[in-house]
Amino acid sequence: MNSLVSKTCSACEIGAPLVPEAEQIVLLKDIPKWEKNNSEIPSLYREFKFSDYEQAVKFSNMIAELAEEEDHHPKIILEWGLVTLQWWSHKIKGLHMNDFICAAKSDEIYNSFE
Repeated sequence: MNSLVSKTCSACEIGAPLVPEAEQIVLLKDIPKWEKNNSEIPSLYREFKFSDYEQAVKFSNMIAELAEEEDHHPKIILEWGLVTLQWWSHKIKGLHMNDFICAAKSDEIYNSFE
């Protein structure tokens, strides 16, 4: 089990520390299917494939529940058979530990579909 899954998100306030680049590299090894988007505001990005629209909707709803539980909200793009997630911390305009925790928990939710 990924150790990130056992953690919970902490309140992220303006001025909270970004995850240092070296630590991001280590954390990405725990969530190998995620990519770091190095745009103006770095984020974690992944596509999840499903056999139909109903499964994609169900997954999206489970991610929405996770987001509410953790009080950390991603960008969710829902399409037929595909859900794209993007996690980043809006208040600090970059990657916080919360993003890695929620990415790992998103993987765990997806694995329940397989």
